[in-house]
Amino acid sequence: MRIGLVSPYDYSFPGGVVNHIAYLAHNFIQWGHEVKIIAPCHKRGTRYFEEEVTPVGRPIPIPSGGSIARVPLSPWLPAQVGEILKQQNFDILHLHEPFTPMLCLSALARSETVNVGTFHAYHSHPWPYKIGRPIFRRLLNKLHGKIAVSQPAMEYVSRYLPADYRIIPNGIDTDHFTPDGPLREEFADGKVNLLFVGRLEARKGLHHLLHACARVKQEFSGFRLIVVGPGTVLRRRYQAMVKLLGIEDNVIFVGYVPTSELPSYYRTADIFCAPATGGESFGIVLLEAMACATPVIATSITGYASVVRNGEDGLLVPPKDDEALAQAILGLIDDKPLRERLAEQGRKKAQKYSWRNIAREVIDYYKTLLG
Repeated sequence: MRIGLVSPYDYSFPGGVVNHIAYLAHNFIQWGHEVKIIAPCHKRGTRYFEEEVTPVGRPIPIPSGGSIARVPLSPWLPAQVGEILKQQNFDILHLHEPFTPMLCLSALARSETVNVGTFHAYHSHPWPYKIGRPIFRRLLNKLHGKIAVSQPAMEYVSRYLPADYRIIPNGIDTDHFTPDGPLREEFADGKVNLLFVGRLEARKGLHHLLHACARVKQEFSGFRLIVVGPGTVLRRRYQAMVKLLGIEDNVIFVGYVPTSELPSYYRTADIFCAPATGGESFGIVLLEAMACATPVIATSITGYASVVRNGEDGLLVPPKDDEALAQAILGLIDDKPLRERLAEQGRKKAQKYSWRNIAREVIDYYKTLLG
C-alpha cells in the first residue's frame, strides 16, 4: 500500500502530532508498506526512524491554543503540494489535523485519492472551527475516513463538523518506556522524587504544582521536584516563583531531555505529576509514566480523565486546585502500597496503547475504506 502522511507542523520539532506520524510510519514500513511523509521542516534530513520525509514550506511559530504552532504560510504551498501528490500517486493520504492552515488544507483540496483525517486537538475556545466552518464543511466531504484520538477530541470537532468519527487513540513506545533500565543516579539519594514533564507553558499548570509543593514542604521536606521540558519565556518566572515560595532547595529545572533519556527520569520518579489546566485531548505523558511503572497524579481535565481511572491506575484531582494536588502528593508519599498498586495497574493499562496495536488499528481502518 502506498501511504502518504501529512503533518501540518514542523517535523523537526518533536511534539504529539509529529511523534504520532513518525511511529505510524515506522510500523507501516516494518509491515512492508511504502510510506512518505509530507511536512514543513526547518532542518532538512530530520528523521526519527527509517521514514522518508518530503519537506514543504518554511515553518513559522504562531501562538495557538496556549501553545506555539510551527506551520508554513506561503502562497506557493497549494501548487507545491499538488505537484507532490501527482508524482506520488498514493493509495491513502492521511492528514493529521486536516483543517490546519496551510499545508493540510492545501493537500486535502488537491488530493484525488482516498483521504483520511485524524483530529488531535481539544480546546476550550472553538474559534478555529467557528471561523472556518463554511470552508471546512465543504472539505469534510473529501475525507473518506475520520479519526479522533480521544472522546474529548471527537466531541470537540463534531460539535462544529458533525460526522462519523472513529476513535483510535495515540500510542506510546512500550519497548522504550519500560520499568527496566537505568535510573538517574544524581537523584538516587533517598529523597522522594516528584516529576513534571512538558513544555513550560501556562496551560501545563506547572505554577499550580509549584504552589502545591510549597504546601507539601510544610509537612514533608524530604522531596525533590524534577522539572523536565524545553524552556520558554515562562522559565524565568517559574524560577523566581520557586525562590518566592521558599522551595529553591526542592526544585530542579533540567530543561530539554532527549527521548532516549526520558525513561530514566520516569523510572527515577516516585510520583509523576501532570497538573495541566486544559487543552489536552489525550494523556501521552501519563501513559509514558505508567509504562515505566511510575504512579501518576493528574488533573481531572477531560483529556486526562479519558486515560486515568481515579483510584485504580492513577489519582485525579481538580485542575487549578493547589491544595487538592498537595494532599494527593502527601497521600502517595505516606502510602507506599498504594503507590505500588497504582504503578502496577498503570503499567498494565499502558501496554494496550503500544504503537504496534495503534498502527494495526489504523491499517485495518485503511483497508475498510479501500473496500
